[in-house]
Amino acid sequence: MKTHVPLKILFAQGALSAAFLAGCGAKVESSPPPASGGASPAAARAASGPAVPVTTVRARQQDFPVVLQAIGTAVPISSVDVKAQVTSVVTRAHVSEGQFVRDGEPLFTLDSRSDEANVAKMRAQMAKDEAALADAKRQLARSRELLTQNFISQGAVDANQATVDAQAAAVDGDRAALDAARVALSYARVTAPGSGRVGAITVYPGTAVQANQTTLVTITQLDPIDVSFSLPQRYVSNVLSALKDATTSVAATLPEGGGGLTGRLQFVDNAIDAGTGTVKVKARFSNPSARLWPGAFVNVAMNAGTLKDAVVIPLATIIQSARGPVVYVVENGKANLRPVKVLESRGEDAAVTGVRAQERIVLDGRQNLRPDSAVVEHSQDAPGKAATGASASARAPKPTSP
Repeated sequence: MKTHVPLKILFAQGALSAAFLAGCGAKVESSPPPASGGASPAAARAASGPAVPVTTVRARQQDFPVVLQAIGTAVPISSVDVKAQVTSVVTRAHVSEGQFVRDGEPLFTLDSRSDEANVAKMRAQMAKDEAALADAKRQLARSRELLTQNFISQGAVDANQATVDAQAAAVDGDRAALDAARVALSYARVTAPGSGRVGAITVYPGTAVQANQTTLVTITQLDPIDVSFSLPQRYVSNVLSALKDATTSVAATLPEGGGGLTGRLQFVDNAIDAGTGTVKVKARFSNPSARLWPGAFVNVAMNAGTLKDAVVIPLATIIQSARGPVVYVVENGKANLRPVKVLESRGEDAAVTGVRAQERIVLDGRQNLRPDSAVVEHSQDAPGKAATGASASARAPKPTSP
């Protein structure tokens, strides 16, 4: 049995289907096609990332003093090991350990009885020869008188003259021997070879000493005193110029707040150490209160000229990279990486090449930067004011002044 659907119902179903298809087509046609040229502006902004806030300073052009700094060691001008010059026995010590002595002050006395006896013997021999010389001179005078009276010949007079000359030579020999004996006797009295401080004493009365072997004591000069330090060979010309300039001073700073002293450049070595590439330098300081002690380490600073019209930037702006020192320079709202060469550094500043005066260098925020990063710039040269990068001026408001 067949079921017949009314014609009106079929017509209504067809009308609804057509209306549904028409609505879907209109929705598809209303969506614009994707751009064929690449990503949209919003996608490009998302890829570039937000602007990085940084603090900048301007590079300055000024005269930059070259200050050479090094670690120095205090060394005495002289340190003498006093030794006995004769083999003898110590009979008396006139100084104590740590005492300051002057040049010529007695230190020790040695047993000198044998030398005193030699001096007495030389004096007696000299007196004997002087008496013989006097007698020979009298004989010569008589022979000359007799020669005028023709009682003796000229040969006899010449013989007497030879006797006088021989005795005079003997007296001269005795005088030299007496002087030598006196020198040996003087060795029994040991005196200070110069002013300084007495070191440790290892001999006492009764100690036997060997000539030129036994060290009695060490005398170290403390005032004035030298400070020895080394500088790189590239500063040799600067140091030699400073050595000729009488106005050049050297400052030595003692560690742990010990204060400082001012001295003069005294010596530049005549050769460069091939192993270290440095040259040895010495400066001399007045040390009346013994603030500098031999062997002590001090910080040395010396002015060695001036770099004229150098470009100066804060040392904190320099980044040590694998290719050398670099800085970020802000140009047109972006941070550009720029290699630099450090000529000199002092304190918190450095004289460099590779940047121009008045260029803006990134100081804070460097760790967040990449080359060509957009930045929001805050200048440290004018506190309270902010300069906004050109690429970020529309997005970042300027901070108000305090």
